[in-house]
Amino acid sequence: MLTLNDLKPVKTESLKEICAHRLEALILSGSLSAGQKLPPERDLALQLGVSRPVVHEALVDMAAKGLVSLIPRVGTVVNDYRKKGSIALLTSLLNYQKGKLAPKLLEGLLAMRLLIEVENARLAALNRTMDQVRELQELVRLEEETDPRDIERLTSLDFDFHHLVAMASDNQSYPLLLNSFKPVYTNLSGQFFRDSQVLPTVIAGQHELADAIADQEDQRAMAAMRQLLIHGEERLRAVIAQP
Repeated sequence: MLTLNDLKPVKTESLKEICAHRLEALILSGSLSAGQKLPPERDLALQLGVSRPVVHEALVDMAAKGLVSLIPRVGTVVNDYRKKGSIALLTSLLNYQKGKLAPKLLEGLLAMRLLIEVENARLAALNRTMDQVRELQELVRLEEETDPRDIERLTSLDFDFHHLVAMASDNQSYPLLLNSFKPVYTNLSGQFFRDSQVLPTVIAGQHELADAIADQEDQRAMAAMRQLLIHGEERLRAVIAQP
């Protein structure tokens, strides 16, 4: 039975986010093509029913993702996002496709994750602090105590575990990269944890990885991370394939 403790905060989008999502959908759907110039901000504001500053903020965010270019004395021009897009664009692609990614893009993301996170594990084993080891072990303990049906909490703890491995690598770029990838990462792991049978394997793999990092055995840490990720890929594909 639903209780007051089960209630989650209501998430609302800002006007800026709503405007950005609507304009992004036009670009990602092909309704607006590369090289096309958008109407002036004043006209867009009238069409969307918002203020001009809101439209400007939305366009600035879109420019940061590589969807458009803001050119002085010219205006806003649509980019070929395949050439100009940044990793932040992945979140827009997920929103547009309602949480799904094209197979080729998904395979590319999984391959990139394997490459980066196995290296994170190697560096973490060489550079970790004892405080970080204790934090990793605590995160695994919390996962063990989590109800397998609480997908949101499992997803959050899993991200925190992998992010902490990146922090322990002592390479400042890796945790920042993982943070920028977080919306896509948690979307995929959220689908993965829909299969409650994966949790024991995940916990066992994280125990092994945390122990290898604690013992500063870099090759063992790499093998543990690789096994975790490959298991995750296999189960994620199986979940996504379900109707």
